[in-house]
Amino acid sequence: MERVVKSGLGWRLGWNPTAPEFKGLVGTDEWAIELTKAELNDFCRLLVQLADTMRQIATELMDEEKIATEAESDLIWMEVEGYPHAYSLRFILKIGRCAEGQFNDSAVPGLLQACEILKVF
Repeated sequence: MERVVKSGLGWRLGWNPTAPEFKGLVGTDEWAIELTKAELNDFCRLLVQLADTMRQIATELMDEEKIATEAESDLIWMEVEGYPHAYSLRFILKIGRCAEGQFNDSAVPGLLQACEILKVF
């Protein structure tokens, strides 16, 4: 397998299996953070989990209600906030570099789809 970088409106997601330590990448057009394989695994897994939670909560909310929900692993903390059909994503790396990033609501659907296709977790 070779290096893969997927990108869309307001997001980038990358995977380089031959990199020595930082095999993953997440970012936007303005910033990017390299991730270890474990961090990228957790990022994708938690994003899919949060998206599932938002879909499940949608039936219990009124149209104008916003929600925030979070998930975390030992390596990363993530939060989605907004409407079940349009929400932003924020994350914080908890070990080592202690980086933080955010994606706006228009970027999350493409990023989510890329995480599901990448299937590193």
